[in-house]
Amino acid sequence: MTETIESKGRRSRNLKQKRRNELDRLVYAFVTGLGAGYLPVAPGTWGSLVALLPVFLLHWFLPAHETIVLGGFVVLLTFPAVVLSTRVSLSEDDPDPSKIVIDEILGQVLCLLWVPVSMVSLVAGFFLFRFFDIVKPFPVRSSEKLPGGVGIVCDDLIAGLYAGLSLKILVLLSG
Repeated sequence: MTETIESKGRRSRNLKQKRRNELDRLVYAFVTGLGAGYLPVAPGTWGSLVALLPVFLLHWFLPAHETIVLGGFVVLLTFPAVVLSTRVSLSEDDPDPSKIVIDEILGQVLCLLWVPVSMVSLVAGFFLFRFFDIVKPFPVRSSEKLPGGVGIVCDDLIAGLYAGLSLKILVLLSG
């Protein structure tokens, strides 16, 4: 009887460990942009590039609803991005691991939210977002000092707002 209880306990622990490992893989897939954060040299740039694909595909297949869907994407994924970035940050013992690129993905999508999607706006939006994400004008730099995932995600959302506003102005000026 003792062996049966012990074997059930081992099986239960193994099952819990397997579920934990599977959950960790899903968490890392989410925060790394399906692995883009593991690419060498400038993972944030890769994360921004990853964001362009769904924006382009959405424009291609649902152009009449792209603003609603992109806005919903940012709204729905911001909270999980904060929570899961905090989790990875703590497990890596790093306040902002470079492999986390969900923040760049959200910031890049936010940048493209208020302009018509075209090859020109995608390219211009990409460069504007990268500029504001790297230069970090006020309050981008100070927001990245917020604790955990809030700081990881918030600075890129603000950079995305700056880039989006700049892109909107460029679109209005260019007609």
